[in-house]
Amino acid sequence: MKDILKKLRKYEIRIRKALNSHMQGDYHSIFKGSGLEYDDVRAYQYGDDVRTIDWNVSAKGHGTFVKTFREEKEQNVFLILDVSASQEIGTKGRQKMDISKEISALLAMSAIKENSQVGLICFSDQKEKYVKPGKGMKHSFSLVNEIFKLVPQSKKTALSKAFRFTNQLLKKKSIVILISDFIDEDYQHDLKGLAHKHDLIAIHISDIRETRFPNLGIIPIEDKESGRTLWRNTSSREFRKILDQTHGQKQADLEQFCKRNQTDYIKIQTDEDYVPKLIKMFKVRNKAGKSG
Repeated sequence: MKDILKKLRKYEIRIRKALNSHMQGDYHSIFKGSGLEYDDVRAYQYGDDVRTIDWNVSAKGHGTFVKTFREEKEQNVFLILDVSASQEIGTKGRQKMDISKEISALLAMSAIKENSQVGLICFSDQKEKYVKPGKGMKHSFSLVNEIFKLVPQSKKTALSKAFRFTNQLLKKKSIVILISDFIDEDYQHDLKGLAHKHDLIAIHISDIRETRFPNLGIIPIEDKESGRTLWRNTSSREFRKILDQTHGQKQADLEQFCKRNQTDYIKIQTDEDYVPKLIKMFKVRNKAGKSG
């Protein structure tokens, strides 16, 4: 755990320095709320927006009152981490699961340093781990520990169930960071519901083996989630074409879906340095006036 924390701190310093140099020290705003929250009421004045009238207070017969708001200084950040067996692809120490856990822990630490409330759900086709939102360094270390010690009970995936659970759980608009390989079907409807209710970031983790399969002839291929062994001719042009088209089309569909639903999307390969991509995402969000 000491080595993991040392590595994550080094990455966080890189992100912080890069953002500070490009945003004139504005890193502190990255995980701050950009919205408004209810504060109090005051008497209605000519020119006030009628939509802000508090009808419950006004109905008491002492005049017309409007709601007043203040800038929301604190943000809720919620991490959704896919820990299904399809994440166990890649080289030792650089599997999709390893990268996903690192990014989750890094973003959790960064958000907590900015005084955000941070929660976590790890999922497969069931809830594997839920950590209630909290603040402070003790909570930060607890989150990182829970992420890295987790051994999932199920190998399967059900993205829709995870999205529905999160939507039901979060009553207040939050920054929701979803980290997954998105290898599943029929989850778009529930993902759309999550995107419309919250400020959603989709981090798509993939491995080169999913698109560039070696030419090895007829070999057994194990489906990580079902445990079934399938025999496939990897030399077949048709096999390679289907593999490339299926993976490429699914990625394109997901990226377009995110654009249509105001969701930030980044794709990260297991063999690349993911820090520059996270920095770029933060810069884009900062320019767009988003927090997170």
